Amino acid sequence: MGDGVAEQRERLMEGLRIYGGHYTELGRRFAAWLGLHSTDATAVLEIAAAEERGTPLSPARLSERVSLSTGATTALLNRLEAAGHITRTREHSDRRIVTLRSGSHIRERADEFFGPLAHRLDAAMAPYPPQLLRQFEQFVTDLNATMDAHLAERRDHGGGPA
Repeated sequence: MGDGVAEQRERLMEGLRIYGGHYTELGRRFAAWLGLHSTDATAVLEIAAAEERGTPLSPARLSERVSLSTGATTALLNRLEAAGHITRTREHSDRRIVTLRSGSHIRERADEFFGPLAHRLDAAMAPYPPQLLRQFEQFVTDLNATMDAHLAERRDHGGGPA
């Protein structure tokens, strides 16, 4: 590719890798701040974020989101529930379906920890016109769909190259 497009794509991917590293580090620090294992904190954040979006998670969906086996997810949920960080409810008309809810103290602590960053990120995005943000949103959506497909293929092939 000419006109530096390949180099631009490399810079974009490197920027996304760095952002991912920062996101991982924030999660690690949040976990330490709460006194939780990083996997437990990630699960709590996934549960709280899903609630905030109005689409609470089931244990199976959480298992997918945090890449744990069903058994490991059950153990994680038992720990979090015993500590009062989450509750399991049966809100669905099909009473077999379990819904995960975070404790209000978790939402408060997450807001306290991540709130200042959310304001800074919002300020960083504010100068960009809505159309550019929509394009970037689509770009990120496409990258995530590509990664999801690749991971699914690797899972279907025992984790090896797909």
